[in-house]
Amino acid sequence: MAVDALRGVDLTIGVGEFVVVLGPSGSGKTTLLNLLGAIESPSGGRLMVSGQDLASLDNDQRTTFRRDGVGFVFQFFNLIPSLTARENVELVLELTGRGKAGKAEHHLDQVGLGERLDNFPAQLSGGEQQRVAIARALAKEPPLLLCDEPTGALDVDTAKVVLGLLRRLQQDHGTTVLLVTHNAALAPMADRVLRMRSGVITNDARNDRPVPAESLDW
Repeated sequence: MAVDALRGVDLTIGVGEFVVVLGPSGSGKTTLLNLLGAIESPSGGRLMVSGQDLASLDNDQRTTFRRDGVGFVFQFFNLIPSLTARENVELVLELTGRGKAGKAEHHLDQVGLGERLDNFPAQLSGGEQQRVAIARALAKEPPLLLCDEPTGALDVDTAKVVLGLLRRLQQDHGTTVLLVTHNAALAPMADRVLRMRSGVITNDARNDRPVPAESLDW
């Protein structure tokens, strides 16, 4: 039996917007991210990202799109266990041709892991592994950054630091950020808030005055 994870979604997201997507489990939030990141293919409709129709890309083109055009921060860290924190970040930089001396160290220091550069994932806590994944995405400086519960494994203070870094990436580089979360307390920092239920966008609202990440509370 076919299941429509998304139904009748008609959505345009502007370049450089910071969008928070809220909704319960099963509402279609993660499917939306997977489609925008060319991880899944749409079964119908039209899906344009950065001028490309993702539905028309072959496997090699989709791989290139993900490598060069999208940064991912997911609930599961997807770190390579045999590489150190520094090497996990450096690998992405090498694959995208964005590697510069000291860049991996800089971004790991930004997320508070300057003293853990040479630790392997198994030597890091869940929250520290998430911060490595975020440093990896920040270092890539992608035009589109997709985040699925990026602060779920972090304490409140570290989460605010990470959210501030995501906002800075958006402001300094014009990165479009989509952040999926169950935590409605993050909504005030967004330029735009989408609410989803049962595969449908039920509300699309803009914040006239987004607040800084450090002023959030939950």
